[in-house]
Amino acid sequence: MNEKLWQPSPEAIEASALDRFRRHIEQSFDVSLADYAALHEWSIDNRELFWREVWRWCNVVGTPGATTLINGNRFIEAGWFPEARLNFAENLLARRDEKAAFVSLLENGERRAVSYGELHDHTAKLAAWLRSQGVQAGDRVAAWMPNIPETAISMLAASSMGAVFSSCSPDFGANGALDRFGQIEPKVLIACDGYHYAGKRIDVRSKIAEVVAQVPSIEAVLWVPVLGVADDAQTSWNDVMQSEVPELSFERLPFDHPLYILYSSGTTGKPKCIVHGAGGTLLQHAKEHRLHLDLSEDDTLFFFTTAGWMMWNWLISALATGCTIVLFDGSPFHPTPEALWDMAQSEGVTVFGISAKYLQGIENNGVKPCESHTLDPLRMIISTGSTLPHEGFRYVYRDIKEQVHLVSMTGGTDILSCFILGNPTQPVFAGELQSAGLGMDVQVWNDDGHSTEGVRGELVCVQPFPSAPIGFWNDENNARYRAAYFERFENVWAHGDFAERTRNDGFIIHGRSDAVLNPGGVRIGTAEIYRQVETFDEVMEAVCIGQQWDDDVRVVLFVVLRDNAVLSEELINRIRQRIREQASPRHMPARVIAVTDIPRTMSGKIAELAVRDVVHGRTVKNTSALANPEALGLFQDLPELQV
Repeated sequence: MNEKLWQPSPEAIEASALDRFRRHIEQSFDVSLADYAALHEWSIDNRELFWREVWRWCNVVGTPGATTLINGNRFIEAGWFPEARLNFAENLLARRDEKAAFVSLLENGERRAVSYGELHDHTAKLAAWLRSQGVQAGDRVAAWMPNIPETAISMLAASSMGAVFSSCSPDFGANGALDRFGQIEPKVLIACDGYHYAGKRIDVRSKIAEVVAQVPSIEAVLWVPVLGVADDAQTSWNDVMQSEVPELSFERLPFDHPLYILYSSGTTGKPKCIVHGAGGTLLQHAKEHRLHLDLSEDDTLFFFTTAGWMMWNWLISALATGCTIVLFDGSPFHPTPEALWDMAQSEGVTVFGISAKYLQGIENNGVKPCESHTLDPLRMIISTGSTLPHEGFRYVYRDIKEQVHLVSMTGGTDILSCFILGNPTQPVFAGELQSAGLGMDVQVWNDDGHSTEGVRGELVCVQPFPSAPIGFWNDENNARYRAAYFERFENVWAHGDFAERTRNDGFIIHGRSDAVLNPGGVRIGTAEIYRQVETFDEVMEAVCIGQQWDDDVRVVLFVVLRDNAVLSEELINRIRQRIREQASPRHMPARVIAVTDIPRTMSGKIAELAVRDVVHGRTVKNTSALANPEALGLFQDLPELQV
C-alpha cells in the first residue's frame, strides 16, 4: 500500500461541504451512507435523484423542470433536464457587490482588481456591443486572448445571450488559430494586441490580421490593448467600456444549449471541435468546486492556465461560489522560479492550482517554498495536466507545505471536468488520485470489458453524465464523436487513459492508452518509466516511446539533461537498472538517447505520439498544435535507432 501523506481531521471532515452533503442525502432520502464510498455508490445507483440534489444544493439559478433524464441507458442519446431553462452567465454573476471577483496579475508586475459589481457592469456593456454587431443565440464569439479579466467578460457577455464562446491563447500561431476558428466560423473576434512572456513584449497583431483575412465569417474585431499598441482606428475595448451601463438581460435557454467549443490537441490532424452544453458544464463544475474542493466565498483560488486550456473554463466557473479568482498571465518562472509562490503569499491564495510539469520544474530548480515563503492560508494544492508521480507528491509535502490537501485530478477537454479528483474527507496517498467524482461511474476495465482492481486497464465511465459533450461541431450523425470514445466498448465511454484502481479506492494513471508501450505483447504505461527516470538529478525531463523493431516493440527513452550533465554509459546503465528493479525488466529501455528539448502541446503535455511518428518516419499532420514544433527535428533519422 502506498505511503499516506495527509489525513483530514475528524473536525475538518465534519465541516466539509462534501460530508454535509452526505448527511443531507441521508436525511432527505432516509438512507444510511457511512462514508464517501457509500455516497458515491448511492450517486451512481440513484443518478437522477443525485443530480437534482446537486442542482438544489448548489443553488443553481433556473428552473429544472419535472424530468431529470431521458434515454438514460444510451450515452450519446441521453438528455439531462430536458425541460430545464437556465443561463450560464446569470449563475456566475449572481453576486454584484464590491468583493473582488478577479485579481489580475501580469508577469511585468501590473496588478488590478475587478469587483463582482464591476464584472456585472463590464459584462452588460460588452453584451450590448455584441448585440449591436448582430450577435444572437447560437452565433459564435471567439477570443484570442491572454488570461485576463477581459477574456472572462467576453465569455460572460456571449453566454448571457446564448452565443457560443471559444478561445485560444495568444501564443498560438496563425495556423493553430485558423485550424480552430476557421472550423467554427465566429461572427465576432475579440483579440489582444500582444502579451508579456519571459520578460518580452510580444506583438501579435499581424498574425491576428492574417487569420481574420482568412475567416470570412468574422464581421467585427474588438481589440484589447494589453500592450497599448493597437491602432486607434480600430474598435477598442476601452471605447466599449466608456458607454453607459445598460441593463443586462440573461436569456434562459435549454440545458443542452451550446456554451463552449473546445478543441482536442490536434497533433494527428485538425483539432476536433468539442461542443459543451451550458447546463452540464454548470452542474458538473458546481459539484466539483463546492463538494470535491470545498470552495466557498471565503476562498482565494488560483490556477495557472491559459485561455487555450480547459482549466481556464473550469477556473472561471468558480465565480458561482463567490470566491476571489487570481488570474496570472506570463511565464511562471519569470523573473524567478519562485514567482508564483511570491504571488500566492502576497494574495493570500487558499487553493493553488498548477500542472504536474510545473511541480517537476520547480523541484528541478531547487525551489522550497516552505523555507522561503509564508503560506499559512494555503489549504489545497491542485495538480493536473499530466500524471503526478509519487516523488511529486512527496516533494509537495516535503518542500512546499506539510499540512495541505494535495489534489491530483484527471478528466479533460473531452468532458470539461474531472472523472477523478479530490476528496476532503479521505487521506492522500503518494501517487494516487483520491476518488472518482460523485455521479461518475468510473471503472478500470480489462480487454474483455471486466472491471478490475490492482490490474492496469482502460479508464472507462459506464453511465452517462451531464458534462459529456453535446457533440462535435459539424459532425454528421455523431460519427467522429462515436469514434472518439465508444469504439473500444459499445456504449461505454473509454477515456484513453491507462489506469489502475487501488485498494484505497483511489486511482493511478499510468499514461495515455494510445501511448502505451507493448514490448513482447505486455502493455506498459509510460508514466511508470517517467517516475523512475525523474529521480535522477542529471535528468530534467524525458519522453518514452515504443519503436517497431525486429517484429516487436522496443522501449526507447529520450532524456533532457541538466546543464553540465553528460549521458555517459555509466548513467545509462544506472537509469536502465533503476527502471528494471523498480518497474520491471520489460520497462527497461533498449535505447537511452539525450535530446535538448521535447515537443509539447499548447497545454504543456508531452507529445508522445508525435515523437513516435517522427521516429517511424511518419509525418506529424498538424505541427501547429505544438508549442515547440521545432523540437520534432531532434528525433528524426537518429543513427542510434537504426541499430
